[in-house]
Amino acid sequence: MPLKTLFLNPPSFENFDGGASSRWPATREIESYWYPVWLAYPAGLLEGSRLLDAPPHHVSAEETIEIAKGYEFLVLFTSTVGWAGDHGLAEAIKCANPSIKIAFVGPPVTTSPDRALTECRAIDFICRREFDMSVVEYANGKPLPEILGISYRNADGTISHNPDRPQLEDLDAMPWATKIYKRDMDVTRYNVPFLLHPYIALYSTRGCPAQCTFCLWPQTLSGHAWRKRSTDDVAAEMKWAKENFPHVKEFFFDDDTFNIQKARTIELCEKLKPIGITWSCTSRVTTDRETLKAMKDAGCRLLIVGYESGDPQILKNIKKGATVERARAFTKDCHDLGLTIHADFILGLPGETKESIRNTINFAKTLDCETIQVSIAHAYPGTEFYDFAEKNGFITNHNMADTGGHQMAHIEYPGLPAEYVLEMVHRFYDEYYFRPKAAARVVWKAIVNRDVPRLYQEAKSFLKLRAQRNKIVKDTKQQAAKTAPVVNAGA
Repeated sequence: MPLKTLFLNPPSFENFDGGASSRWPATREIESYWYPVWLAYPAGLLEGSRLLDAPPHHVSAEETIEIAKGYEFLVLFTSTVGWAGDHGLAEAIKCANPSIKIAFVGPPVTTSPDRALTECRAIDFICRREFDMSVVEYANGKPLPEILGISYRNADGTISHNPDRPQLEDLDAMPWATKIYKRDMDVTRYNVPFLLHPYIALYSTRGCPAQCTFCLWPQTLSGHAWRKRSTDDVAAEMKWAKENFPHVKEFFFDDDTFNIQKARTIELCEKLKPIGITWSCTSRVTTDRETLKAMKDAGCRLLIVGYESGDPQILKNIKKGATVERARAFTKDCHDLGLTIHADFILGLPGETKESIRNTINFAKTLDCETIQVSIAHAYPGTEFYDFAEKNGFITNHNMADTGGHQMAHIEYPGLPAEYVLEMVHRFYDEYYFRPKAAARVVWKAIVNRDVPRLYQEAKSFLKLRAQRNKIVKDTKQQAAKTAPVVNAGA
């Protein structure tokens, strides 16, 4: 038998969606959680294991420590925003169960393994990048010096970095994430405002060949090499999931880029169509109309699309590989075909100005997608964006979140104060959703989907956070005014 292993997406800030379940770790404006898909695969390879996704199940730190007493090996998925809390939790677990072995996985330990092992003595080793087979080999008794892709502390205090582990190629050999959800999790605890509830998320591919400078996972975890499961394997899992989760209203393919290869997408759609499920996925604006139609015909309902900016120069700066014109054509195709779009935008990317922010807001309103998400640009260690911001002195502090885990601006460009970017995030939402057409559409959809109570709770949460952040902006401006030098005093 392997070591009795606990895979943990740890408790953190209240309503924090991070680590194994999010590419953009933060406490959301509206309580929502992505699935810890990365942890599900190795959990399915180890008999006797358990996947504990603490945040959506509201498992406290104290309860987590108590649960960990019954295990021999802990695999904790950490995030840049949650690192300090995860560090403290690991120390507490080690204190309560001194014999337990602890491995940390995730972007922060991939980019800074020495720092992780130095700062947290409770960690026995860390896994860099994809960690599935590394933790499985350790649980099955393989000595640390023989495991590829890990870093660990030697008896004399020095740190060893084993050679990198090749990326997984045979994704069909991996277990189905949905079977681990069935075993360990309550799928009704997962809510994303723009997806039908309850929903289930899984992967059909790994990696993303796009070169977006800000994107965390391809640069730190999944890599740029695009690897795919066979369409037969994906279809078989969806058939099983439909039978075993009859109450689930939607399945979401949370791939870095689901439909980047036309032939494979159309082939998969042909196999999903007879299953009769409602599904959604990520998409780039480079997807053509024929592919979109095949997706719609196979039951696709919604696409999450990273438009990022409506300014052509910003798109070039971040190596998006797409244009404003192509984005407009893609959006028209989706609207014509009846596909819903959840549009993602980011303010504060390299080269951002007050004018480019205004261009993006106006661009978003002309697209008129059903829902939007507006994020503050975060330069995560390990990304090209981080290297650019650090080299040019644009990072004002390394705290990407407030004391509640909410996103905070931490990058400031000449002529573009950080508090201005934060203020414009709220103005973006206000200008977009307070248009009569947009507001009526949200309410009507809630009525049709019988989600009015859910909409009410989401609106309350969003307005509460909005008020809190507006106060932060106001206080920051007042503090800046007090400390600004007086020019021509007494003249």
